[in-house]
Amino acid sequence: MNLTQKQKLKTQILHDITTLEDEISILDERVQPIAPDCSLGCLIREELINNQDIDKKKLEQTTIRLKKLRYALSKINDEEYGICLDCGDDILFERLMILPESLYCVSCLNEKTLK
Repeated sequence: MNLTQKQKLKTQILHDITTLEDEISILDERVQPIAPDCSLGCLIREELINNQDIDKKKLEQTTIRLKKLRYALSKINDEEYGICLDCGDDILFERLMILPESLYCVSCLNEKTLK
C-alpha cells in the first residue's frame, strides 16, 4: 500500500470515527431508562422498551466498531496493516476503504464463514 492510499484510509477512518461517535451520543440518550409515566399507555411503553432494546444492541455494535477503527488507526503506519492474518496477502484497498478494520482478505474470510 502506498502513502497516498494510506492517507486516504486515514481520512476515511477519521471520518468513520467521527460519525460513530455522533451516533453513540444519540444512542446513549435513547437507552436511558424509561420512567413509568402514567400518561403513556401500556402498548406505547412496551413499544418504547422494545425500541430501546434494539438501540442497546446497536450501541453495543457501534462501540465495538469504534474500538476496532481506533485500533486500525493506531496500526495504519505499521507494515502489517492491510495484510491478511491468515494467508499473508494484501487485503484489497477497496475493501479497506469500506472496512478499514478488516483483518482478513475476502477469500480467507469466506473460508472462515463456511467452516
